[in-house]
Amino acid sequence: MDNEKFKALLEESYQWPDYYEFKFIIKTADKQLIIEKLPGFRIQETPSKNGNYTSVSARKLMASAQEVLEIYSLMSTIKGVISL
Repeated sequence: MDNEKFKALLEESYQWPDYYEFKFIIKTADKQLIIEKLPGFRIQETPSKNGNYTSVSARKLMASAQEVLEIYSLMSTIKGVISL
């Protein structure tokens, strides 16, 4: 889904400001790369069955759909991260 469609969907689904929960998957050894870019977020980590990967959920009050897109853009600079 392109950014404009995703932004429109966010605008429809939320009344900003609102809480938004991000979910990312990354190799456990690299999870700190995500966490350090999310100060002020409520972070929850869930390791995979074998411990090789970690799911990182991050929740915070966001001001707008654009702010959500900026976080996803920031995370896309991290090698190997999967955004859900």
